[in-house]
Formats: sequence, structure tokens, C-alpha cells
Amino acid sequence: MGSSGSVYEEIHDVREDLRADCGSCFGLCCVALPFAASRDFAADKAAGEACGNLREDFSCGIHARLRDEGYPGCTVFDCFGAGQKVSQVTFAGRSWREAPETAPAMNAVFPVMRQLHELMWYVREALTLAAARPVHAELRAALASVEELTLGPADVVAAVDVAAVRGGAGPLLLRASELARAAAVPGRRKDHRGADLMGRALRGADLRGASLRGALLVAADLRGADLRSADVTGADMRDARLAGADLTGALFLTQAQVNAARGDGATRLPRGVRRPAHWA
Repeated sequence: MGSSGSVYEEIHDVREDLRADCGSCFGLCCVALPFAASRDFAADKAAGEACGNLREDFSCGIHARLRDEGYPGCTVFDCFGAGQKVSQVTFAGRSWREAPETAPAMNAVFPVMRQLHELMWYVREALTLAAARPVHAELRAALASVEELTLGPADVVAAVDVAAVRGGAGPLLLRASELARAAAVPGRRKDHRGADLMGRALRGADLRGASLRGALLVAADLRGADLRSADVTGADMRDARLAGADLTGALFLTQAQVNAARGDGATRLPRGVRRPAHWA
């Protein structure tokens, strides 16, 4: 397959249940997680303490004005559907307001569930990569194992060793990436895995099929860059300038990464990734 083609099979998005459904959640990201007064948050909040902007119905009182009110960090957060899983499955639809005694367990489970759901997001994407078929069977087994963990009781989920779970799936995801990138961009590809590219001038760079796994791309100038089929797993893209960049088929790009970057109407995104409302 040439570099202009898609590395994905033509199938529907298999990750819809891993998208946040705030209406089915008990505002867990606004309670369980801590944040400190900074450029991302206007105030301090301890873990387990409800944000002052959280309404009785678990909606955000300043949702439409988060950036203006000094909470841009909230606009880039993505729970990968963990909020509704904990709220509606783990705790069977009974909120911490209805049953205050459940709050500590709910707050402990949510961060773990989020990490497991994020891993499931990556594995499910890998299963859509046609070139990664040699590892699909192992990926399906890994996915089934992680999904089973997410359906356990609260104390079991909270005790999951996420690092160990990631360690089992990680090599499979890496192999899937290598297979997909080799099929989409034959020949030599750039390797910037874990590289410090903070603020780097990469305007118009040819990064097709490159590995940018874990790369620090904070405030990097990627305007007009070609990132087709690049692997951006875990890359820190806060304030990365993506105006006019082509991320068609970029591997393992999350909505949170896109939300944290700065793009425009000419930025091309992979299927299933939405253009943020705050982009110019």
C-alpha cells in the first residue's frame, strides 16, 4: 500500500463505547482527580473533592466557558468512556451523592478504569489495521483480558496492576505499529521515539510513517507537516502547532492529544478524531 492510502480496514468505528458520555457519568473526572492552580486550572482541587463548578446534576456550570474561566485543562481531558463504565456498570447507576459511603471506592476505581479504557482504545485501533493481521489473534486475546478486568467489582479493579497489563499488550501494539507503518510507507522511516522535540521547528517536515511514540512535541511547529501514518502513541502534543498539517491515518492519535494541540480548518485528521471547537 502506498503512502497516500489508508492503513485502516474499511469498517465502522469499533470504539464508540470508549468515548466519554458525560450524561451517563457522576462527574467523576470533576471529583476523583486532583488539579493544581496553573495555566491549565484556575484553582487547586484535591483528589476526592468535588470541583466547585460541578452542579447537582453532575454537569459543569461553566462548560461553555471553561477556557475563558481559566480551565483549559478540562477541555483536553478524555476518560475514554471510563466515567460511564464506573458510574453505570461498576456502581450500577447509584451515585456517590445517593450513597456517600461509595465515594472513596468510586474515586479509587476511576483513575484505574481510565487507564484500562485507554489501553483498550489502542488495542481496538490496532485490530483495525489491515497490515497488523499477523498479531490480531494475540491482540484479541489481550483485549478480552483487559475487558474482563474492567467488569470486575470495585475493589478488584482498583487493585489492578496497570503497568503489568500494559506490559503484556505493549509489545503487540508496537508490532502492529511497525507492520502498519511499513505497509503504508515502505523503506526508511524516521525514528523519534521518546525524542525531546519541544518547540522544535518542524514546519513542512516529512514525518510519514515516523515513530513519535512518547515524543515531547510541546509547542513544536508542525505547520504543514506530513504526519500520515506516523505513530504518535503517548506523544505530548500540548500547544503543538498543527495548522495545515496532515495527520491522515496517524496511528494511535487520541482526542485528548488533538484537543491539546493548536490546529485549524486545514488540519487533516484521522477517521474518528473530531476537530476541536476551539481550533481557529
